[in-house]
Amino acid sequence: MADEGDILTNLDNPAGGANGAAEQPAAGIITQYVKDLSVENPNSPDVFQWTDQPKVDVQFNIGAQPKGDQVTEVELKINITATADKGTAYLVELSYCGLIGLRNIPEEQAHAFLFAEAPRILFPFARRVVADAVRDAGFPPLMVDPIDFNGLYAQQLAAKRQQDAAAGGAATGDIAPPAGQA
Repeated sequence: MADEGDILTNLDNPAGGANGAAEQPAAGIITQYVKDLSVENPNSPDVFQWTDQPKVDVQFNIGAQPKGDQVTEVELKINITATADKGTAYLVELSYCGLIGLRNIPEEQAHAFLFAEAPRILFPFARRVVADAVRDAGFPPLMVDPIDFNGLYAQQLAAKRQQDAAAGGAATGDIAPPAGQA
């Protein structure tokens, strides 16, 4: 390859294959979307007169479903319940998804990407949807605390390996998707 100042004059790549025939590993978000959103404000308008601070419970779960040869839908489910002494202030159930493209990635690494990295990428967008939904229900926006998806994945993997070792079998690497509380 010859350089003339800052200009590239030879773009031939003898190591590269035909266009689109890349053999390098690749992973990325193709698109993301709200699959399902439910917001309930069951005690309105009385709830706006309550003086006690509601207790907010946040639950989340991660799922992945293949949608094609190299495409998987990763679903981040977030369920939020805010309750006070007088009853439920609001409920938010969100299913936020992303279509993830994976090419030339070993199964173990693909599993880690789908259940740790992809949810980490999707979370800030799901968090904004939750904040807007709570605000639109008449409450101050709820900013869900960040979730360490990579840490939870490693924790789930270690627990699965320990369970396999206790059962006398070899660790298979298959783990249930992380689920937990924030």
